[in-house]
Amino acid sequence: MTTLLNITVVYSPAPRQVQEKALAVRSGGTVLQALQQADMLDIALAEGHTVGIWGKKTSPTHPLEDQDRIEIYRPLKVDPKVARRERFQKQGAKSKSAGLFAKRRVGAKAGY
Repeated sequence: MTTLLNITVVYSPAPRQVQEKALAVRSGGTVLQALQQADMLDIALAEGHTVGIWGKKTSPTHPLEDQDRIEIYRPLKVDPKVARRERFQKQGAKSKSAGLFAKRRVGAKAGY
């Protein structure tokens, strides 16, 4: 007797938009098989998209477990490091009002 696994496939084509499909997949099924069953294989194989389970990147041949959540990730539009650098330059260095060491005791060494 084959047991069925409850799987969820999630994709967000744009910010604040989510497509979610709940599936029953045979025990021993893979991520690739679940994507085929959900009719989302073409999205997952699109340029720049990656696939993960519960926030961790995985391969299409990864075996599934019950209650797995397969997530299809869009490519990043901006490198997070570049975006952070640009935000910092735009807001400027607020010398004494922002940052980890903004509140210092009188006479304390910098960084302590």
